[in-house]
Amino acid sequence: MKPLADRIRPERISEVFGQKHILGKNKVLSRMLEYGNVMNMIFYGPPGTGKTTVANIAAKVSDKKFYKLNATNASLADIKNIINDIDRLDSSKGILLYLDEIQNFNKKQQQSLLEFIENGKITLIASTTENPFFYIYNAILSRCSIFQFKPLSNKDIVEGLDRALNILRGDYNEKAISISEGVFELIASLSGGDMRKAIGNLELIVTSYSDLDEIIIDEEVVKNSITEKSVSFNATGDEHYNLLSAFQKSIRGSDPDAAIVYLAMLIKTGDIMSICRRLLVIASEDIGLAYPQAIVIVKACVDSALQIGFPEARIPLSEATLLLATSPKSNTAYMAISKAIKDIESNDIGEIPSYLKDGHYVGSDRLNKVKLYKYPHDYNNSYVEQTYMPSGLKGKKYYNYGNNKMEEATKLYWNKVLGKNI
Repeated sequence: MKPLADRIRPERISEVFGQKHILGKNKVLSRMLEYGNVMNMIFYGPPGTGKTTVANIAAKVSDKKFYKLNATNASLADIKNIINDIDRLDSSKGILLYLDEIQNFNKKQQQSLLEFIENGKITLIASTTENPFFYIYNAILSRCSIFQFKPLSNKDIVEGLDRALNILRGDYNEKAISISEGVFELIASLSGGDMRKAIGNLELIVTSYSDLDEIIIDEEVVKNSITEKSVSFNATGDEHYNLLSAFQKSIRGSDPDAAIVYLAMLIKTGDIMSICRRLLVIASEDIGLAYPQAIVIVKACVDSALQIGFPEARIPLSEATLLLATSPKSNTAYMAISKAIKDIESNDIGEIPSYLKDGHYVGSDRLNKVKLYKYPHDYNNSYVEQTYMPSGLKGKKYYNYGNNKMEEATKLYWNKVLGKNI
């Protein structure tokens, strides 16, 4: 018998759970499939969100010969076999190829399809759990419409579980299957937005208790059967970088609660090095001179975390995260170096002033005019006015004081030294 998730698979767009942003009424993908106008498409999103289901529906409404490959185990020979069928009588209206997990095809394998996609003899529907802009050849991308599939809501999954239960009751028609209130919601919450996972868990629970005269599924049974929540937090791939990005932006936005949530999600990936690296970057990029000691404390927390290891490493990582999220913010150091690098890459920087050049060799005074150098510590406040900037960048300004207590105090000090009005 087929797995329950395959038996419950919708056969019409109206039966697909979720994805209303692309499959709702008058949405472009639903209209395309309604009228059988199947074009080259890439479906992008996490597992169990309907990508394969929609591809199967597209195959049914199309009048093309349908082939399905999984790039995990398919080869160039498999593609050639499909290409060889193009001019056969039963393929006269073209071929529809569904290529699952296309990110596992290398550039050569993807390019082998390009000619036939261009002349319309092959219509490609590809699916991937990774960002297509990172993994799919640009020439393929430019010829496909990209549709993003999102994790299903608990409400969507509950609807799917209800439909699945009706099928299971048919399988066990001699037995009563009772579901306590709130059980479907619990299974949905443990599925991580993955319909296939949720239905598989329901099937597992029912099968495990099928030796009983009556199958009663309550919250205790679910918790005993599903040992942990299904999570899609991986240490590699697009979602991992999304988590790191959300983590940094929450700290930058001074939201300690959101930052801790993303830290918890990152901890679940087990990738301690990425967390530590990101915390160290944030300390300089987003807090910077507003609280210069932050990087010292974060470095100590990071070193502690690396020495301790998980699970206890979560504690110093939490300390560092909360410190950064609640610290005053300044990106002046980041902006200054970014502007400077941009200028030296695009402008003629000219000569370094001769008196700033190395003078620790015999005869240097004849070449570099070292004697013209004014030693700042010989002057009041260890400051004397002289040109330090290379000749091509003279007058350029890269550092602007930030609007925070620390940098404002520094600005006040230098305004007094320089005799400026404030």
